[in-house]
Amino acid sequence: MIILGINAHHADASAAIVVDGKLVAAAEEERFRRLKHWAGFPSAAIEYCLAEAGVGINDVDHIAVNRDPNARLIQRAKFLVKNRPSLGAVKRRLENRAKIRDLKTELVETFRLDSLKPALHHVEHHRAHLASSFFVAPFEEAAVLSIDGFGDFVSSMWGVARGNHIEVLGEIGFPHSLGIFYTAMTQYLGFPHYGDEYKVMGLAPYGQPSFLKEMRDIVHVENGRFALNLDYFTHHTAGLDMTWQGGSPTIGPVFSEKLVELLGPVRDPRDPMEQRHKDLAASMQAMFEEAYFALANALHAKTKLSALCLAGGCGYNSVANGLVFDRSPYRDLYIQAAAGDAGGAIGAAYWVWNETLHQPRGFVMDHAYWGPQYDDDAVDRAVAARKADLDEAHCTIERVHDERALCARTAAQVAEGNVVGWFQGRMEWGPRALGNRSIVCDPRRANMKDILNQKIKRRESFRPFAPSILRDAVGDWFETDYDVPFMLQVYQIREEKRAQIPAVTHVNGSGRLQSVTEAQNPRYYHLIEAFRDATGIPIVLNTSFNENEPVVNNPAEALDCFLRTKMDLLVMGDLMIQRV
Repeated sequence: MIILGINAHHADASAAIVVDGKLVAAAEEERFRRLKHWAGFPSAAIEYCLAEAGVGINDVDHIAVNRDPNARLIQRAKFLVKNRPSLGAVKRRLENRAKIRDLKTELVETFRLDSLKPALHHVEHHRAHLASSFFVAPFEEAAVLSIDGFGDFVSSMWGVARGNHIEVLGEIGFPHSLGIFYTAMTQYLGFPHYGDEYKVMGLAPYGQPSFLKEMRDIVHVENGRFALNLDYFTHHTAGLDMTWQGGSPTIGPVFSEKLVELLGPVRDPRDPMEQRHKDLAASMQAMFEEAYFALANALHAKTKLSALCLAGGCGYNSVANGLVFDRSPYRDLYIQAAAGDAGGAIGAAYWVWNETLHQPRGFVMDHAYWGPQYDDDAVDRAVAARKADLDEAHCTIERVHDERALCARTAAQVAEGNVVGWFQGRMEWGPRALGNRSIVCDPRRANMKDILNQKIKRRESFRPFAPSILRDAVGDWFETDYDVPFMLQVYQIREEKRAQIPAVTHVNGSGRLQSVTEAQNPRYYHLIEAFRDATGIPIVLNTSFNENEPVVNNPAEALDCFLRTKMDLLVMGDLMIQRV
């Protein structure tokens, strides 16, 4: 039984393929198109997934998409009559829904078929989110919670999951949305691009929540639910000015002039960051957490379950995720590597497998390595194509067949303060580089943030870099000892340890960690192990292998990034390419 799941005509378009209940492959379209958060039809991701499974599209039994254009038609109609949003906004939404409704035609045309044999299933957006977390989680039962901007006219959904069934207990519909609140404040603070919310989350620890009173006027929390004060927003009247087609998604401003009257002038992206902006970021994060935990704790009161599965774009708020054990009764937490819209491809596929076909669960996603991989021949061809450029850059090339020697030599380079590109195995699923498409550095060096920003990343100085740590050492270095394989929780670093790893310690003493086991990623584990043996520190700084672009996918992209930046060493498979 083969199920192809897709997230199409929405941000972070993606595909995943499940064979007999086991995930075989998953990838975001942006990695092939080279445009961040690419929105549209994920043809390249679908082609990759089919190839990895060794099938053609008409060999697939079911295709599942994480949108249902027929969901909540009555609620939509009532809203249109009552609020009369702009005709342009209505037209854009209808066009997008039409594309989802007509996916069968698009599949036939894209893959040059006479007809499409697989059954096509439309899975409601937030049910796909819930499925994307619970059905691949290690729990037999859990409370499930999805929070994002909007999908199928809903922004939040929650329920209880047992075995192969999810029971939805409640939801919050359009126009009330924590995702929209966070986006509005992100735009107001001068970060206009789709997906910039994580930047403001990194800014928040530099401020104090001195605007929390104002935030509570913007978002009302009561009885385990939240509601927006719509006077401060425009999405319900003017409509969301969204572009989802054929490139990076964009969302026009969603805050109103009343928000400016309440909080003061909007920050221009070119303006310096003032303390007021930092305090606003801290206040926004505090307000988000207040609403987030109101939902989570009310859900616990209903379910009495100790495990929580989170999904939706707000599931990327790693700061809030890291507070779950402190601010709620939950004692176990699972967040799938692609918690946001890309993960809907997996969720739709598993909803069909478990809920539609009533098949038992038998798969746990405990690692994120579901993307393309490239053998030595592919690496060698890419290197040969750039040999002249490598010679001009004064690079030496050496193959090291012994893995322990390769890791030891690479760890020594990291310990010397060099910036290392680490390209191994299958590409990660989700937004985080987790040791296969990573840039690795020494966490002990206080100036490493500046070095990385000067040499490669060229990003805002307030944004932190993340630690990858051997799983057995988490309790020694962090105040919370728990599995964090997907870098989606922020925990406090033990106070006595912070001075030893300043490059990965944020201003408030926290770190967005990735715990690494030998079973999940043997080679990356051995690299960190070798660094520990050399330095006594079981941690490396890990950031994504890219330069203001999607994370690199293939060897040619890795070489391009290496050559146009000031990276010191590139390790691709067994090949070490060193600037001298």
